Amino acid sequence: MDRPAAGDVVARAEALCEAARNGDRRALARLLTAVENRTPLAEAALRRLYPLGGRAHIVGITGPPGAGKSTLVAALIGEVRKAGRAVAVVAVDPSSPITGGALLGDRVRMQVHAGDRDVFIRSMAARGHAGGLASTTGAATAVLDAAGFDLVLVETVGTGQSEVEVAAAADTTVVLEAPEMGDEVQAIKAGLLEVADLVVVNKGDRPGAQRTASQLRAMLVAAPRAGMSSMDRPRPKQPEVLITTAATGDGVPELLAALDRHRATTSDDDGDGARRARLARAEAQVWAILSDRLRARLHHAGTAEATATTLAAVAEHRLDPYAAADVLLATLLDGGSRKTRRSGK
Repeated sequence: MDRPAAGDVVARAEALCEAARNGDRRALARLLTAVENRTPLAEAALRRLYPLGGRAHIVGITGPPGAGKSTLVAALIGEVRKAGRAVAVVAVDPSSPITGGALLGDRVRMQVHAGDRDVFIRSMAARGHAGGLASTTGAATAVLDAAGFDLVLVETVGTGQSEVEVAAAADTTVVLEAPEMGDEVQAIKAGLLEVADLVVVNKGDRPGAQRTASQLRAMLVAAPRAGMSSMDRPRPKQPEVLITTAATGDGVPELLAALDRHRATTSDDDGDGARRARLARAEAQVWAILSDRLRARLHHAGTAEATATTLAAVAEHRLDPYAAADVLLATLLDGGSRKTRRSGK
């Protein structure tokens, strides 16, 4: 099958972008499918949409399995809609080893909002990407931002050990814990408390909720608040600890108010911290795209044989992984040099 001409792709992208910005949810869904599949249509659409974004409040919600992230997200949607605001959700799920699609399908848990045109919920497969997000999560939030959503909630996979990446992708990071699960120590070990803007003890109707909240407040007094490489952005000296019971809605209005307070605080800040936050977001997005493109080039017809040979050498312990990475990087750079020489530049 012939590939569509570049001009046709751009025309289709422009039409879908215009429709999505005018409230066409089917067009928006098609754009997000293109983004998740990393198609040329997605790239053309993002080139058009990215300059139109920067207005939405991106909230990352992370924490260990069983803390009630999806239930809390559903409760937050209801509270946001009471205020007449539009909200979108990107729920990142583990991937099916067969199809690569999302396994859990958080949309099933949020079906009560499915008929609301001001609510848009999208499950995305992590597809092996570490850090609790999919590699295309940043692009998806950019599309939803440009489509006019005031609030975009990003729910991470829920591994509880490696989800600090969400801090670079979100304006506000919410870390969930549940009472008496023993996750407080795991959270501080994993660095989750370091990147938290708000800490929420969910399932507040369980015994021990108040004790867990007190323990977390004590930990946060001693926890380091220094930035973490690409996640170096302004943090409160001591994040607020709230208690919610998402299943009944208790504490959810207070959580939404805390999110709005944090947004107001950070949006009014135009100092070094705010600039670092914008830089961290840009770095996360660019590195995700760069990583995908490097991998694609190494599997391209011109380099696939060399890539396969190098990987086989590692598998057979004839080459260590560090040397292999250097070989593959040199392969790409040398290929670029040859193209330059052939073009006479």
